Amino acid sequence: MKRPRHLSPEERELWDKVARTAKPLEDRPEPRLPGQRTGKPGDKPSRSEAPVAPFRIGEKIDHSGDHDLLPSLGEQIGNAPLAMDRKTHSKLKRGKMKPEARLDLHGMSLAQAHPELMSFILSSHAVGRRLVLVITGKGKPRDTGDPIPVRLGVLRHQVPQWLRMPPLASAVLQVTEAHLRHGGHGAFYVYLRRRG
Repeated sequence: MKRPRHLSPEERELWDKVARTAKPLEDRPEPRLPGQRTGKPGDKPSRSEAPVAPFRIGEKIDHSGDHDLLPSLGEQIGNAPLAMDRKTHSKLKRGKMKPEARLDLHGMSLAQAHPELMSFILSSHAVGRRLVLVITGKGKPRDTGDPIPVRLGVLRHQVPQWLRMPPLASAVLQVTEAHLRHGGHGAFYVYLRRRG
């Protein structure tokens, strides 16, 4: 392990000289550490100032909690504006509509899945299909022990993004998580636009 380098007397003198000329920034709140309270010693902490759990360097992190700042994939898709007929969408969400074709991307890498998805969606749209099913799988839980959690189901998260980007966006009207009978969280209904 490399030892920290200490300042020489000349460097220390130069640093002190620069520090004396520094001016504090105006109208900026004083920086705080996470979990550090503001206010007077007798004040109660607000709800947003939750205490930070103790942590030691080298300790394994538990990623089972919800640490993601983004809404879940289901919430993102569910909150997307409805572009199709409400009655048809309701039937679709209840699993009452049968997909006309399906694509299974299980076990494929991102590089393999992207061209397959593009070909499938564009050819389905070209022959006039309206509802297709894209199966991504739910993903395998992996804990690599890294401080940054690995997203579960890479394809499951990437496919909806690909469907919103050109050239597929011009063919896709709505993307919805599939009903349990068609794969649930591991599949998507893709409702295509009418050919025009």
